[in-house]
Amino acid sequence: MGERKDARDEEFQSFMIGRWPRLLRTAFLLTGEQHAAEDLVQTTLEQVFVAWRRVGSADDPEAYTRRVMINAHARRHRRKLKEFLAPKDDSGLVREVPDTGDRIAQADDRSALLRALAQLPPRQRAAVVLRYWEDLTETQTAQAMGCSVGTVKSNAAKGIAKLRAIPGLADMVTQGGRN
Repeated sequence: MGERKDARDEEFQSFMIGRWPRLLRTAFLLTGEQHAAEDLVQTTLEQVFVAWRRVGSADDPEAYTRRVMINAHARRHRRKLKEFLAPKDDSGLVREVPDTGDRIAQADDRSALLRALAQLPPRQRAAVVLRYWEDLTETQTAQAMGCSVGTVKSNAAKGIAKLRAIPGLADMVTQGGRN
């Protein structure tokens, strides 16, 4: 029995190490603050570890983990915790290393994008982040958010429309895409 537990622990540790950067990036985009993002990922991985026997043998443990994170974030938001996507003093933050080919990360002014995301309501922000930053399908996003595909389409469309309406943001992304 001890060997199986050790093997499960090692399997979870490998999963956690491999997914940490992406989970942290998604959590940062949802919460807007480095420390809150780290807390959210930590809370998520604690819950996943408790259920790892079942999760590790599932078809897509990453989707399960993402769903746990979305739910944990939603619970925090329901408690009316304030979120800030652009902390007043970000000098101590460790900067995220963008994935190769991440077109949004190539934009000159990431802080403008983060401020724009901060203006979106939480459901629209989650839909935009999961669909366009994490590049999930509508179905995967709906599963992660615990809603219908139609709700994802609606929230993502409204969120993108609000982002496009922000002066200068569309120009910045368009100019960054040409380089």
